[in-house]
Amino acid sequence: MSESRNKLRGSVAAERASQHCIMPGCGAAFGIRERIYVCSCCGGPLEIDAGVDGPRTASELRQKWEARGGAQSGPDRSGVWRYRELLPFEEDAPVVTLFEGNTPLYDAPRCAEYSGLRALRLKHQGCNPTGSFKDTGMTVAVTQALALGARTVVCASTGNTSASLAAYAARAGLQCAIVLPQGQISAAKLAQAMDYGAAIFEIDGNFDHAMRLVQELAEEDSIYLVNSINPFRIEGQKTVAFELMQQCRWVVPGHVVVPGGNLGNSSALGKGFEELRAAGLIDRLPKLHIVQAEGAAPLAREFARLQAAGERKHKPHAGHGASDSLLPEGIQFVEHPRTLASAIKIGAPISWRKGLRAVLRSGGQVLTVSEQEIADAKATIGRDGVGCEPASATTVAAIRKMTADGQIGRDDSVVAILTGHILKDTDYVSHYHRGTLSIEGEGGEKKLIAASFRNVPVSVPATKQAVLESLRRRRE
Repeated sequence: MSESRNKLRGSVAAERASQHCIMPGCGAAFGIRERIYVCSCCGGPLEIDAGVDGPRTASELRQKWEARGGAQSGPDRSGVWRYRELLPFEEDAPVVTLFEGNTPLYDAPRCAEYSGLRALRLKHQGCNPTGSFKDTGMTVAVTQALALGARTVVCASTGNTSASLAAYAARAGLQCAIVLPQGQISAAKLAQAMDYGAAIFEIDGNFDHAMRLVQELAEEDSIYLVNSINPFRIEGQKTVAFELMQQCRWVVPGHVVVPGGNLGNSSALGKGFEELRAAGLIDRLPKLHIVQAEGAAPLAREFARLQAAGERKHKPHAGHGASDSLLPEGIQFVEHPRTLASAIKIGAPISWRKGLRAVLRSGGQVLTVSEQEIADAKATIGRDGVGCEPASATTVAAIRKMTADGQIGRDDSVVAILTGHILKDTDYVSHYHRGTLSIEGEGGEKKLIAASFRNVPVSVPATKQAVLESLRRRRE
């Protein structure tokens, strides 16, 4: 455990940090070590104020973060904990790390051409230790669980959260309980949680039913909930924005596009960019766009309603007051979400308010893409030698739509956030390329998804000539 538990040096954010309710008219504040997930006064979402000092710290932070980038051990090696000046922990925090973060930012020329852009970059969070972006939040949430003395950590999951929590709980020596919708998790993701030793409970129903159950379980003092309703998850995931800007040499892209499921990731990115601006590390926010699958799009529907009602004006970076005033009191959830992109098959996203707020503050969009658009975009990402799970491909599909509609210019700087590794759902890949990928429609009918970029194994005689002839035909 010597590498998984480390002490922090130079961490001072906890001295200034607090938890507060984001609901207008409430704003209740709580201590940073209170075991709480929602506001005890009004039930609203909580957010952590890391106490950013302001522009005078910018050059100092840049120097510290750059210096830690080459570390080979300890928390400095982590792509989360190296940014600890903006994390709410004391120096003696029992850090649990698998050296998460440090994920690549790829140029993607084939995706750019497919999307109608001159250039497109892919920030691949699927290169984290358990294969998804969840690790950047889980290292912080499990560290907080240890700091609070929890004995069991619990989550509801569509797959990636369970794999991540199971791994970090194993590193921390904590009991791990996972609640899953039966038959709706890819075999690869389930196998991860099994191998890491988690107690796995499959229930009838969907993710939203599982989420309600784990919230009830978290009422027990010894159990700590780590879904994105937990603001400490968001604290870890916001560092993706820090690392991205460092990779971009602090030049802010015009657009950042992210898949939308439970909406913790988009909330975290929005928070991360805002904290960078408050610290003087960047001078503006990128437009943050959230993409949902057509059959699981509660936030996109609400965003469309706001636009149709004329309640939203396209004034990027209009300020917190102007954009926050547009937030509705609630949104209509999707009772039976449908999509093959299982990571975002969520009809009642816990973090919808924070996600929508991040979009409005940045002047971004919330939009949907079809199952066909997801599948074709995923195959295109593969042709760039990158690969991803289906939910990640919503980003490239949406960029293609926004470029065609003129919302993104051909010369704009655009970054797509890929959230999961290609090996998270290999059945999807196989069915797509073999022409057997399908989804059940609203009436129960089977809808086949066309294999527009089909690539299947070819049976040939075991001779040199046969292979060369087949390669020639492929070139033609």
